[in-house]
Amino acid sequence: MSKIVPVLATGRRKTSVASVRLETGSGAIKVNGREFTDYFGSISLQNQILRPLEIANSVHTYDVTVKATGGGINGQAGALRLALSRALLEVDSNLRLSLKQEGLLTRDPRMKERKKPGQPGARKRFQFSKR
Repeated sequence: MSKIVPVLATGRRKTSVASVRLETGSGAIKVNGREFTDYFGSISLQNQILRPLEIANSVHTYDVTVKATGGGINGQAGALRLALSRALLEVDSNLRLSLKQEGLLTRDPRMKERKKPGQPGARKRFQFSKR
C-alpha cells in the first residue's frame, strides 16, 4: 500500500536530529540547503545514507530535503539514514522486512555518558594518594 508523498520523517542518533521531506522527483538530495555530496564529503558516509534508498530501489525516484542539527557529521549521517528509512516505510509498508533485516529501522541508543559529581569525567577518577 503506497502513500501519497510528500512524507515527513525524523531520525536521531547521539545528539543529532535529522528531519527529512521525501517527494517524488529525480533523486536530488539537499542537506541544510547544500548538495548532499558537498555536505557529507566521505564516500563511506554517503553510501551509509543512500543504503535505505538502494534497498527500496528508489535512488532516482525521490527528491530528499533534509534539515540536520546537533552533534557531528557521523551522528547526522546516522540520524539521516534512520529518517530516510522511516520515510520510505511510510511510502511503502512492504519495505519493512528488507529494511529491518539490514538494521535500518533500529534507533542506535548509544549516548554520551554524563559526568558524575566528584570526578573529572564520566568514568575517570581524580588521582588517589594514600599519604
